[in-house]
Amino acid sequence: MKKYFLVTAAFAVAISLCGVALMNAQGEGDNAQGGRGAGATIPQLPFHLVENFFHYPANSVVGRTTGVAINPKTGNIVTLNRGYHPVLEFKSDGSFVRSWGEGSTMFIGAHVVRFDSQGNLWYVDAADDEIFRFDSEGRTVGTLGTNPEPWTWLTHVIERAAPDQASFYQETDIAWSKDGSMFVSDGYGNSRVAKFDKDGNFVKDWGRRGNQPGSFNTPHSIVIDNNDVVYVADRGNSRIQTFDTEGNRKAVWNLPTAPWSLCLTNGPNQVMYVGSVGRVYKMDLTGKVLGAFGHPGRMAGAIDSVHQIACPDEKTVYLAHTFASRFDKWVAQ
Repeated sequence: MKKYFLVTAAFAVAISLCGVALMNAQGEGDNAQGGRGAGATIPQLPFHLVENFFHYPANSVVGRTTGVAINPKTGNIVTLNRGYHPVLEFKSDGSFVRSWGEGSTMFIGAHVVRFDSQGNLWYVDAADDEIFRFDSEGRTVGTLGTNPEPWTWLTHVIERAAPDQASFYQETDIAWSKDGSMFVSDGYGNSRVAKFDKDGNFVKDWGRRGNQPGSFNTPHSIVIDNNDVVYVADRGNSRIQTFDTEGNRKAVWNLPTAPWSLCLTNGPNQVMYVGSVGRVYKMDLTGKVLGAFGHPGRMAGAIDSVHQIACPDEKTVYLAHTFASRFDKWVAQ
């Protein structure tokens, strides 16, 4: 399975190189940006980098950075990378708390981390087709998906046979509705959304690979707002699609560059931040682009491919720049 993950990672690099070219809003009739603002110049948001925010332990080496999430109970920041210390935790002031996961092979395909509303940490392992729920000590207490073990593959698994619907093929992200149901963007291989109940039982799925409304080309991120509207970053199609929790399509929002990552602010008046290649967009929940910030690059102060983004409020965002191997905090002036 891991060799297929490497192929899709190379495809992601190609998307990042292509995505930088378009920097003005584009649209497709009434589907673009909720039917408003297509073709308009995007306002520049007054965000700036907080330099040297994260205080790493001495002699630490961070690998390719893929995830960043904020614990809703403690305010601590958890980051994910594919290096020797895959899970790093920091306090809200950037001071180091702890690391874990050292020596485990389960972080080779580390994709993203998410906290649910109860403060449980979930880890998406795209290489092994599994999602893990951890307790506060980093122990596994639940899983979604199944990792095909080598000995079963060699003995009694039919190559290329269709897996059951509860299995993933390089899934990318997870989100929750108010009733505890779980929604997985699945992902690099299947290009669908899979729904599970709160106990992890498969309920239904929707979407297949394609570019028509309701289809996906690498659904790379997924979030759900206070009203149980599901937002999917359809990265390969450079758009965000919205659905209800039964998979009925609500809207399609075309974007100037491919959406890699999504986050929603806390509180009653939510807005969305969209991590892309070379910039970050701010959107309202009707699909209107409110502004953007950033310029392309891999050095400090520039924006790389934003693999995951966290936004506790409208004036603060945390970024995982995957190819720059760097975590950042940006704040509005």
